[in-house]
Amino acid sequence: MNENSCSFHEKELRDGQVESVCTVCPPPYDKENSVLQAFRGIPISELKNHGILRALTAEANGWEPGAVSVEVLRAQEEWEAVDNIRTETGQASSDQPGQLISFNEALQHFQTVDLSSFKKRIQPTIRRTGLAALRHCLFGPPKLHQGLREERDLVLTIAQCGLDNQDPMHGRVLQTIYKKLTGSKFDCALYGDHWEDLGFQGANPATDLRGAGFLALLHLLYLVMDSKTLLMAQEIFRLSRHHIQQFPFCLMSVNITRIAIQALREECLSRECNRQQKVIPVVNSFYAATFLRLAHVWRTQQKTIADSGFVLKDLEVLAKKSPRRLLKTLEIYLAGVSKGQASLLGTQKCCGPQASHSKDLTFTGVCDLPPHSSKGTRLI
Repeated sequence: MNENSCSFHEKELRDGQVESVCTVCPPPYDKENSVLQAFRGIPISELKNHGILRALTAEANGWEPGAVSVEVLRAQEEWEAVDNIRTETGQASSDQPGQLISFNEALQHFQTVDLSSFKKRIQPTIRRTGLAALRHCLFGPPKLHQGLREERDLVLTIAQCGLDNQDPMHGRVLQTIYKKLTGSKFDCALYGDHWEDLGFQGANPATDLRGAGFLALLHLLYLVMDSKTLLMAQEIFRLSRHHIQQFPFCLMSVNITRIAIQALREECLSRECNRQQKVIPVVNSFYAATFLRLAHVWRTQQKTIADSGFVLKDLEVLAKKSPRRLLKTLEIYLAGVSKGQASLLGTQKCCGPQASHSKDLTFTGVCDLPPHSSKGTRLI
């Protein structure tokens, strides 16, 4: 029949009757363009299941693969690419490393959650009686300004909070510390022997935070996330893995945090806090300065793990007596670091075989050494 003439088609009705329908045949058309018009408005996500595309991509209904246009092939490739990307993304999502957390972000978490139950436990200042109270009144440091006491109480309250591995923020803090110290780009388990490599005593870091609480982890986070102190943290960490002078890095850091807490409660930092009109930055800097001093003494005086208790005791006395001196030393060191001129380890590269921390090492913490003790150490 002539393509321009009318054609009759039979249409089956619901009652089984047949009705003849006359339609006018369209003008001649190109097969390729007609197909493109048929699915041009269809989303790519639906093309794979569309009958026309199936006909084009397979030898069906008389269509030859050679008749498929470049546009059709491109559409097919795009859909297959979408399929692949979706699969690859799904596989990577489970292994995707967690995002690092900054000190300020972690601090804001504690500023927004309810810490009232922990705040009840704090004792902002130590109680002095008798001559000690009189001496402190006459010759002691000034009292902390009233407007700074809430910030001081927050610091001491965080020190009462423990590590909760069910809290995503707590987990991110641990992961950030681990990645920054080890250089790893991947998350690690919250429990395991790998924490001993960082200087914790066991597989669960929470067991080593006694007396310092989560503030100990916040201080470590500050140390590794502040660009000015990161190099110092990495150098101290390398020193802690020296084959002779090794010491548990994180455990030592917890003890430095304890010293900072005591210095704050004894008002040793009040003058500096009043001067800067801040508490948290002063406590952070004091912690870093004290850790820097410990590392300097440890390296230059060839200290070993057997000396830990005595070193920490002497360090506590010095830190409380001359906090401004320690802060000035830190300031000079960081200025040298920014110019590429300062190195905590000096010419000693600690290039000997790095020792993995032994479980048999005996480390004495600042709270473990009784006055005038000359022997007898135990784990913190």
